[in-house]
Amino acid sequence: MRLLSVNLGSPKSVPYTDHSQGLTGIDKRPVEGPVRISAPGPKGAGGSGLAGDTVCELRHHGGDDQAVYAFAREDLDDWERELGRTLAPGSFGENLTTTGLEVSGARIGERWRIGSDVVLEVTSGRIPCLTFQGHLGERRWVKRFTAKAATGAYLRVIAPGEVRAGDAIEIVHVPEHEVTARMQFQAVTTHRELLPRLLAAGEALHPEALAAARRYVAQHGG
Repeated sequence: MRLLSVNLGSPKSVPYTDHSQGLTGIDKRPVEGPVRISAPGPKGAGGSGLAGDTVCELRHHGGDDQAVYAFAREDLDDWERELGRTLAPGSFGENLTTTGLEVSGARIGERWRIGSDVVLEVTSGRIPCLTFQGHLGERRWVKRFTAKAATGAYLRVIAPGEVRAGDAIEIVHVPEHEVTARMQFQAVTTHRELLPRLLAAGEALHPEALAAARRYVAQHGG
C-alpha cells in the first residue's frame, strides 16, 4: 500500500460551478512534494488540509472533517475502462491517489499512517456535485458515480506532517463496526434505510452524516 501521487489544485474560473465568482479548485495535479498536511479548521472557515491546495466552495467542501480526499488508482482504472479515456491521478479532484489500498471500503474511523508522521482518519464518502460533473465532462455523471458507489474517502487529520509520492501507507487502526465509506455514502443518497446502521461508527462519522442518521432514527426508529 502506498501513495501514488499527491495532487493540488489552484483556483480556476469555469462556467459549471456554484461558487459566486465561478471558481473551483477541483482540477488537481500531481506535485513532487513534500506537501504538509494539517487540520485546516472548521467547515466554512477552513479549506484543504494540504498546503498549497485550494478549496473555493467552503459551504460544502473543506474543513476538519473533509480535510483530505483520497481515491484509489484501481477505481480510476475501472472508470478508464468504462469511459474509454485516460484518467490521470487527481482527475477526480482527489488530494491523494493511492495504490494497493481499499479506499471506498475503508471503515469510518479507520486510521492510516502515511510516511513517518501523518495519520489520517476516514470520516465519509464523497458526494458528487455538478462541479464534479462539469469537470469530467461526462453526461449523467452524478448519477453514474452514485450508482457505482466507489466514492473514495474523506479524512480528518489526526497527526500532521509531510507526505510525498511513494510514501508507504499503513493501516494502524480498524474499528470493530462494519460501517464503510461506501455504506455511509449509500445511506445518505440511495439507501436511506441504512442510516440507522451508521450510528455504530459513533463520533468518528462525519458530523453531518451522524446528524442525518440520528434524525432518521428519531422519525422512523432503528
